[in-house]
Amino acid sequence: MSRALQRRENIAGYLFMLPSLIFFLGFVVFPMIVCILTSLTNTNMHDPGLIGGNFIGLDNFVRLWQDPTYLDALKNTFVIVLVSVPTVCVFSLWVSSAIYQLKGPVLSAFRCIFYLPVVTGSVAVTVVWAWIYHNYYGVLNFVIGPKGLGLIDGRINWLGDPKYALGCIILILFTTSVGQPIVLYVSALGNVDQTLIEAAEVDGANDLQVFWKVKWPQMMPTTLYILVITTINSFQCFALIQLLTKGGQGTNTVMYHIYWTAFKLTEQAGHFGYANAMGVMLAIFIGILSAIQFKLAKEK
Repeated sequence: MSRALQRRENIAGYLFMLPSLIFFLGFVVFPMIVCILTSLTNTNMHDPGLIGGNFIGLDNFVRLWQDPTYLDALKNTFVIVLVSVPTVCVFSLWVSSAIYQLKGPVLSAFRCIFYLPVVTGSVAVTVVWAWIYHNYYGVLNFVIGPKGLGLIDGRINWLGDPKYALGCIILILFTTSVGQPIVLYVSALGNVDQTLIEAAEVDGANDLQVFWKVKWPQMMPTTLYILVITTINSFQCFALIQLLTKGGQGTNTVMYHIYWTAFKLTEQAGHFGYANAMGVMLAIFIGILSAIQFKLAKEK
């Protein structure tokens, strides 16, 4: 191929990429830069200009670690991540291993059932769960209450009691997060080299040994992707908090606290820059955990 033809093909390729590149630079990279810059100022939503306010250096970041509300939101966020990520991965792997041997319409039906909450709107899912958790006419209280299984003596205000509210949020997040990992794990199991499985079985390996020594190493790239995506989604838990608890009853998270600080407290000075500092710290936490996951997966 001549250099002129190569040049024309390269130019054509970049022209096809140009719309997506403009969108990426304008709506991803540029806001990230503005977020970092404003996190170093006392900018408020009422200040004129793209980056209003005065430069205050790292004062916002120092203030974060002295803010009990932020620290409580950070603790709740890490609880959500540490509980939801392992359970989503383990449950998804177990379900995909159980339904992988199914054939035809049955396998498709199971995929559809587990993936349905993923494609359903978050508002619709939240409304259904709010009805399930309702302390007067909710399904959950009816099923496990005195008229049902008898596991509880009376009604429980699931979303209004700090003992249960965060666990209820984690359960909803779990049900909406397992669909994609199950589909991915089913596909990963289908790509496992069958000759290696047959060789291990000939050598006398049992099912557990075949899975741990043969299947699991070949599924590590899929597992890494699921871990990273689930971790990011758990850190960014916002819609459930916004629609169900408004951050109350011990369910405040960093994402909701960023929203509340930036857009609900703008009548006071400096909150927008302070909220951006929270966003920068959240991105740092996500980056560190993702790097650790990549490192551990690479060693495996």
